[in-house]
Amino acid sequence: MHRCRLNPHRPGGRCRGNQALSAILFLYREVLHKDIEPVLLSSARRPERLPTVLTREETLRVINHLAGFHKLMAQLLYGSGLRLMECVRLRVKDIDFAYKTITVRDGKGEKDRVTPLPDSVIPDLQRQIERARLFHDEDLAAGCSEVYLPYALEKKYANAARELIWQYLFPAPKRALAPRSGKERRHHLDSSGLQRAVKEAAKKAGIQKRVSCHTFRHSFATHLLQNGYDIRTVQELLGHKDVRTTMIYTHVLQRGGMAVKSPLDN
Repeated sequence: MHRCRLNPHRPGGRCRGNQALSAILFLYREVLHKDIEPVLLSSARRPERLPTVLTREETLRVINHLAGFHKLMAQLLYGSGLRLMECVRLRVKDIDFAYKTITVRDGKGEKDRVTPLPDSVIPDLQRQIERARLFHDEDLAAGCSEVYLPYALEKKYANAARELIWQYLFPAPKRALAPRSGKERRHHLDSSGLQRAVKEAAKKAGIQKRVSCHTFRHSFATHLLQNGYDIRTVQELLGHKDVRTTMIYTHVLQRGGMAVKSPLDN
């Protein structure tokens, strides 16, 4: 029997390929009642692609075409290596000005981690916390001050949902009904607004690359390695479980592909 490798490069190829593989296994085992050696079949794998990374100058150009809280959020994505949802879900208590750190709660893989807080954003962050306080005072006056708390913390800490430290750092401009509890609450900002703002800013900055919010995180990791930080430190700051995930940024640093100088430049 020939080895069967299903093409992951076609649109939807990975998902369809694995479905086809499951169908083949079902046919042999349940219909033909024959065992098939797993070694003869390999599932479709996602092809490895290098991430899009901006230079520091390009990164600052994009950020400087943003304004208000969108600019501050982009600065945190780049300056602290946050994922998009990690940023929009930040709470007031996650910011430690004394130690200049941000604690990311329940990140990917349900892990907490600590990442640096850039000095340059501290004044704007303090103003943002004051903005969150004003929203919170408004909600207290309206009797709608309870924020969503995960993992049954609402039952464990009865008054926590009404404390400022638990409020979202980037609150939504309007309150809304929570789908599960039916309570009127103020949620965090919708992430789609920042996504649109970043794409528009990259266009205005004249960046000829495909830029998304996650591009800031890729640039954070790459620039740390360029500055001489070791791979294990970067792994910890990014919250990667396996260092091999972080190693992809070392490939980005290899100038000209494996650091080879083009013969045209000799």
